[in-house]
Amino acid sequence: MFIHIFKYAFKTLFRDKMLIFWTFAFPIILGTFFNMAFSNIENSEKMDIINIAIVENEDLKSNEFIKEAFDNLSDKENEDSLFETKYTTKEEANTLLQDDKISGYIILEDDKANVVIKSNGTNETVIKYVTEEILQTGKIVDEIAKKKIEEEIVSGNYQVDYEKIYEEVSKIVEKDDTKLKNISNSNLSYTMIEFYTLIAMTCLYGGILSMVVVNHNMANMESVGKRVATAPLHKGKLIISSLCASYITQIIGLVILFAYTIFVLKVDYGTNLPLVILLALVGSLAGLSLGVAIATLIKANDKAKTGILIAVTMFGCFLSGMMGITMKYVIDKNVPIVNMLNPASMITDGFYALYYYDTFNRYFFNIASLLIFSVVMILISIGGLRRQKYDSI
Repeated sequence: MFIHIFKYAFKTLFRDKMLIFWTFAFPIILGTFFNMAFSNIENSEKMDIINIAIVENEDLKSNEFIKEAFDNLSDKENEDSLFETKYTTKEEANTLLQDDKISGYIILEDDKANVVIKSNGTNETVIKYVTEEILQTGKIVDEIAKKKIEEEIVSGNYQVDYEKIYEEVSKIVEKDDTKLKNISNSNLSYTMIEFYTLIAMTCLYGGILSMVVVNHNMANMESVGKRVATAPLHKGKLIISSLCASYITQIIGLVILFAYTIFVLKVDYGTNLPLVILLALVGSLAGLSLGVAIATLIKANDKAKTGILIAVTMFGCFLSGMMGITMKYVIDKNVPIVNMLNPASMITDGFYALYYYDTFNRYFFNIASLLIFSVVMILISIGGLRRQKYDSI
């Protein structure tokens, strides 16, 4: 019976021309528009080297770590260099700032780094953020070095080589990857964010597939469903077989979308393409399970259910940043619980984790969240289908 329902569901899906359009054609059309709209955005907004100045004073001379950190970030031989740094006096730094020859300058006073800027902007924000990170890392070095010096003194070694200890601690900190690294130039891409949200939308639109199949098997929706309702068929098998047929159809749609974006639009998904595909597959399962849940729990006709699913999907994509990448940040900052329950946000957040971080902890957290979401939706759907009763069929 499982195989029979699976075959029937598969045939039903491919006979619906409108369904095939939304599953296969619409993501490709939308991806083409994205490519046309955002193809030149990276070149126009690419971050250039930021000109800064650092005031030379006694505090700077006594803080070798900060000077070395800015020298590393200003190394012209390093392809990830971030700054063009000039060491000068406070008066000259003020003159350079007023003449717009630098974006800001840094002055060390009493172990604090004051960033002086003329106006707010992207470059000024970067200068402030980098300076704060370097100061925090410098404090870590100082704390570890002081602890080692105390240990040496307690052990009876009063001939402590302070410079050697600070040098050793600095090397340990670098080895632990706590030293500031600039990876934004190779990773930042607004275009990729839009394509990631496109994939998330495609995954969730797959819910229409599972919804159509489930509706065909419900007694209050189709004549076929009346026969299914009277048959001695386990509701779990009905849900799972319908979900499997929908899932295979969805995978075909994803294969077409990935092939089109890679070979036609020349989208570069980077070295993590297998993980991108894995997240898309898990996200599709979440979208299909959402469609099944809406089909079984909401009492309405086909068009109403489809409208509800599309509305839920588009609203979720909106909150995850599809219509503006700042929206996800706003929601995460002010109402984080919303995006924690939003499957579209889980998918896009998983992509962000691949794209911005050098570890996979956050990525696999989103994978697990999507799987849990899928299981919960399926269990709710099975429970809802079992409770359905009809006065007459």
